[in-house]
Amino acid sequence: MTKAVQKITLSPSRDIPFNKLVLSQSNVRRVKAAVSIEQLAESIAQRTLLQSLSVRAVVDADGNETGMFEVPAGGRRFVLSNFW
Repeated sequence: MTKAVQKITLSPSRDIPFNKLVLSQSNVRRVKAAVSIEQLAESIAQRTLLQSLSVRAVVDADGNETGMFEVPAGGRRFVLSNFW
């Protein structure tokens, strides 16, 4: 018996105000790397390396979007946004 393949729908890129973002409690990385945020920021500034954050809508108990978005991965990039 063949299982149906679940389709993934990607949302288009869009700008979300920084004050609408929160770091997700499900963020995988729990151990801080040996490199400090300041050192990482300096390295990124030297290399001009930028990467977008992936976010998902925060929903309330009824499943309605709250207008906030959580950052489930990329917590250090999220924190680095405060430097710029």
